[in-house]
Amino acid sequence: MNYFEYRNEELYCEGVPVRQIARAVGTPLYIYSHKTFERHFTVFDRAFEDVPHLVCYSCKANANGALLRTVARLGGGVDIVSGGELYKALKAGIPHNRIVFSGVGKTEEELKDAIRADIRMINIESEGELDLLKKLARRMKKTVPVSVRVNPEIDPKTHPYITTGLKKNKFGVLWAEARRLYGEISREKYLSPVGISSHIGSQIVELNPFMEAVMSLKSMAKELENMDIAISMLDIGGGLGITYKDELPPHPEEYAKVVAREIKGTGLTLVLEPGRVVVGNSAIFVTKVLYVKQSPEKTFYIVDGAMNDLVRPSLYNAYHEIKPVKQDKGGVIQVDLVGPICESGDFFAKDREMAELKADDLLAIFGAGAYGYSMSSNYNARRRAAEVLVRDEEFFVVRKRETFKDLVKGESVPEFLEE
Repeated sequence: MNYFEYRNEELYCEGVPVRQIARAVGTPLYIYSHKTFERHFTVFDRAFEDVPHLVCYSCKANANGALLRTVARLGGGVDIVSGGELYKALKAGIPHNRIVFSGVGKTEEELKDAIRADIRMINIESEGELDLLKKLARRMKKTVPVSVRVNPEIDPKTHPYITTGLKKNKFGVLWAEARRLYGEISREKYLSPVGISSHIGSQIVELNPFMEAVMSLKSMAKELENMDIAISMLDIGGGLGITYKDELPPHPEEYAKVVAREIKGTGLTLVLEPGRVVVGNSAIFVTKVLYVKQSPEKTFYIVDGAMNDLVRPSLYNAYHEIKPVKQDKGGVIQVDLVGPICESGDFFAKDREMAELKADDLLAIFGAGAYGYSMSSNYNARRRAAEVLVRDEEFFVVRKRETFKDLVKGESVPEFLEE
């Protein structure tokens, strides 16, 4: 987390004290470092400078408009999985020809919008989706660039909830079926087979699964060439992990070296879809201690943030480094860090050794940029947190904290209940 550091025992994001932002905006909140996000994207992009490539940032990791705008200014594209992400990407200034559309459940409306927007590529994930796309392309009389997402049956050795490349997963199709689908695509007047794609999972910290996937895709591309189907793009997805605790993921340059070695000389343009590796360590989640509660067996720090704000610990039992915003030379105790939601699963850490704290002290949860705000909800009618972007000595609220009125927006009460 390059631009988060302690100065005189006070946590800073770039040139701004975190405590100052929390005092001005309130808690809980997400704080993003613009320099960190920009650096991570640039390092990843430059690692592939020796091969033709397009870096399509994965919107699902975090689709805040300020971050997407940063991607656009850096010359990147985006990987989307919904019509909403398409809308946000275009609104943020991402060029249409730098957008690729993945996902197993694209609706008719979403596919129409993607066709109208003339995006770079639609990744087909089932025969049913292909049938629908055929009908829409014929009806709209527009040539649609497509690829088939292939499930390469490779174990990425990550959490089972974020594994996507095994036979039992819902994503993509096996190669035998994909080969048949490419034959159908090649016979369609309004469909153009421009690529082949896969994505084997997320938070992968070994190179071998990536190498196997790329070699597998390259072999498939060669088979397509033998079928007189000349694709131009190889979309290998994302999935490169980051350090949350003691993981030692490959540096993007190591990752690029392995991938580029397989791609060089093929004439194919590489499409990459990094998300977590760009935004994960670009942000912290800041929360305030409400109460210190003692029970016969536990000490609880009850904070104003909750699982609705950052669900990863509850959903995946994920580890996040947690530190006080103000470092004091006090003692250390073992605590459970929990939120106010009426679920036993509402926790950020269990049996964690932490500094002795009191009510109103601030805590920073690190590595919160990916799948933090993007997976947040209004459970327990809680307002979603504010988001702040820091650049040098300035900070900007890039998403206001929701109001109580936001909680009932769109709701209506039938007349018979008004009587």
